[in-house]
Amino acid sequence: MEQRQAIVAVLRRGDRVLAIRRGPAVARPGYWQPPSGKLEPGETQEQAVVREVREEVGLTVVPLAKVWESETDDYRFRLHWWTARADTGEVFPDPGEVAETRWVTPEEFLALDPVFDGDREFFERILPGL
Repeated sequence: MEQRQAIVAVLRRGDRVLAIRRGPAVARPGYWQPPSGKLEPGETQEQAVVREVREEVGLTVVPLAKVWESETDDYRFRLHWWTARADTGEVFPDPGEVAETRWVTPEEFLALDPVFDGDREFFERILPGL
């Protein structure tokens, strides 16, 4: 099976990042993670960051830099991790995709349950160096 490509958007405001709890209409509901989603055909990673964030939480963001790559635990997706600026705007979650949102510190993110192992690795190992 060919591995699909997806983005993860690490949205920062000050010392906090946006965490979403997966909603009922998506696979593995209830998990906490940054906003994410599949790349559409012909779409760049930057375009996917902007589109997915707008669809999931209603924010307009500016992608800054690709900072990491990982794979999902089932190896179906290669994840391209991007930081993005989300300085202003109110979060309006899509109720099917997002059950809850929180602006959290990295330490608060690591205390959320459940989270994916790859997300935990990002918050423990990659984010502190950014």
